[in-house]
Order: sequence, then C-alpha cells, then structure tokens
Amino acid sequence: MSYYEQRAERTKAFLEDRFGMFIHWGLYAIPARGEWVRNGERISNGDYQKYFEEFDPVRYDPKRWAALAKQAGMKYAVMTSKHHDGFCLFDSQFTDYKATNTPAGRDLLREYVDAFRAEGIKVGFYYSLIDWHHEDYPAYGDRHHPMRGNEAYKDRPEEFARYVEYLHNQVRELCTNYGKIDIMWFDFSYDSEGGVEMSGEKWEAARLVEMIRELQPGVIIDNRLVSGHVAGLAGSQTEPPAYAGDFESPEQKIPAEGVTDALGRPVPWEACMTLNDHWGYHSTDKNYKSAQNVIHMLIECVSKGGNLLLNVGPNAKGEIPKESIAVLEQVGAWMRENGDSIFGCGIAEYPKPEWGRYTQRGKFLYAHVFERGVSAIRFDGLGGKLKKARLLMDGSELQLRQPWNAQDNFTDAFVRFGTAELPEPLGTVVELELV
Repeated sequence: MSYYEQRAERTKAFLEDRFGMFIHWGLYAIPARGEWVRNGERISNGDYQKYFEEFDPVRYDPKRWAALAKQAGMKYAVMTSKHHDGFCLFDSQFTDYKATNTPAGRDLLREYVDAFRAEGIKVGFYYSLIDWHHEDYPAYGDRHHPMRGNEAYKDRPEEFARYVEYLHNQVRELCTNYGKIDIMWFDFSYDSEGGVEMSGEKWEAARLVEMIRELQPGVIIDNRLVSGHVAGLAGSQTEPPAYAGDFESPEQKIPAEGVTDALGRPVPWEACMTLNDHWGYHSTDKNYKSAQNVIHMLIECVSKGGNLLLNVGPNAKGEIPKESIAVLEQVGAWMRENGDSIFGCGIAEYPKPEWGRYTQRGKFLYAHVFERGVSAIRFDGLGGKLKKARLLMDGSELQLRQPWNAQDNFTDAFVRFGTAELPEPLGTVVELELV
C-alpha cells in the first residue's frame, strides 16, 4: 500500500472518535506557573531539583480522571510521559530522573494506562523530543533551553548522538512495556539558533519510526518529528517521508478550512487546545473556557474534518482542577444527548449555514444551530431533500413546513422551534434525515 493508503487505514478509527483528553502533568505542577516555567524563569537543574525531591501526588487517582474523560464523551487520551524538563512519569531504565525515584515511588504512567483502558478509552503517550535535564542536550545557544544564555554552559561537553540514543531507548520502552498503544504524540521540532535544525533526521526520525511501527503496528503518530505544527503532511506534492506522521496537530487554533495537502487532498488533523491559558497547572490562571465554548470548538473541528484534543493540567497533589471538572461535566451532559452529531461524523456535503454549522454521517445531516434568529430556521438548498427532522437532544419531531412568508420558496427547507430561545443553549442540534 502507498503511504496515503496506510495513513487512511491507520487513522480511520481515530477520525471517528473525534474527541480526546490531553493531560499535561509533571514536576512543574509544584511551582504551579505552567509547564514552561523552567524556560521562562531560566531555572537550572540544581534549582529545579527541589521539586523532584518533594513530588508526591497523594491524591493521584487516574481512575477518577478516566471516569471524567468517559463522562465527557472522550474516546481517547494522551498523557505526558516526559515533558521538556526531562522528568519521566514512567519507570525508565535509562534515567534516574523518574517518578519511581521521587516520594511518589511508583510508575504513574502505568496507572494511567490501566485506568483508561479499563474505561474503554484508547491510550496515547506524549513524549518530548526536547530534554532540558539531559547532559547531552544542547544548552547554550539553543532557542529554548533554560541555560541558553548562561556562559557557564558555553563550553559544556555534549554528545548529541548519546542523547538521540537515549530518546530512542525510551521510546522503545514506551512501545514495549505498556501493551497496545494507540497514539505516539511527539513534541516538538524547531530551528535552533545559528541555523541548527532540530528536526527530522536530527532525531534519526526514520529509524525511530521504523522501530515504532515494528513494535506497535497500529499506532498513529503526530507530525511533530518535523518542524512546525502544520508541516510535512500538508507541505509537499510528493509523498512525504514516513516520519512526517499520520495527522497534523495545529495548536491553540482551528484551521480556517480544515487541513489539506499541496494537491488539495484532506489530511487527518487534530486541534490541541487548553481549557485555560496553560498546558501545565497554573494556580492563578482562571481564564477557563466555558462549556459552550468547548462544545462549539468541538463542532467546528468535526465540521472541518478534524478532532479536538482538550487539555487538563492536574495539580501537584494529582487532582484535575475543579474548574476543569465542572466544564467537562457540562460538556458530557451535552454529549450524552448530542454525541451522534460528533462521533463518526465529518464534513457535510452542504456549505456552512449562517446560523451555525453542519456535520454529517451518511444520510444524516446534523444542523448545529448557534443563533436562533427571528423566524424559522432555513436550510438552504434542502427543499424536497429531507425525509424528516427531529431535535437530537430528545428525539422530538420538528415539522418541515414552509412559513407563511416563504410560500413560494421551494428551494429551501424550514423548521420552527416554537420557542423564543434555542431549546439547548449550549448547542441545539437538529438531525435531518436526507431522502
């Protein structure tokens, strides 16, 4: 099979699941100023060590996390096995900088895997290609390293090939020790100072992906082994290298028209979004998105052929913030009634309407009505093409009837809600069955 055929086969179920939970968690939950705290505050390994020595998430209960994800309608999850600070939540034999050597004293990643699998949720691992703790990762002059401007690191001996082998060995552990893995989510490639390309074969990406495919034949891989959050897959008219990945991963944005390659062909993609303004726990960041905002983001992604990976950042004690829980519970209530308009759905054959968006699965067209308007809801171009209409939230019939002031309009179809407000304020969905 060609690269495109293999990619389509691997991502088919992924693009039906549509909604996932991203989990950013690690030592940075203790300073509670976000996952990039080491970068922003130029914290050295020595000064960061105190967090390692006190890391003890006494309330960590991944079963509760998994139950929340399931309640919210999420079908898969991706958790940080190692973030940029180099700290590993898993019991790697290639480093002492891991959860088993903290007061936590156990493999926290394994508990996540077991809990989410038990709820029927697919599991994925985030793994940072960057490592600010490893002695062989470039420090002085690097674009992102906390010690990038520290003269004491200018002549530090580094053997990058050793780091690459470390990276490969840890990925091998992740692909070997935890059973079937559904997603490998790498982060991230970049251009460093002086024109050094920290991307692609700098990581020996072809060899890395070959190993992953051998150990986990069905796994899907994101696109961040190459530079840019939307790169590789969509950037060439020729068949991309195998390490370009299976799906694009736009961050903190939803592409205007979805994602296509240079020839206009649709590319699998997933928007990764925070619930507030940080990925890792930040104690004073209370700028949380509303449940309606999240629902509308999810609908927009699906209407453009993509997924939504929504982040939570647990605190130092291992708890998901109560604000995140409240939002996800509301989203879950909506999904229980309206999930049919999300799961297995994608781009509709009809253009975006003025009052909201369409998603579609086979003969069912789902009208996501965001604006009530002042009269009947008009479905442009659907006159004579609809068998029936109903409110998805409760299955109640909606009559397809021309309003008195559109008696001569046979091109469009119309329904009335009979209420001054939308029946479901978070997102009203009308299921339209096509003839």
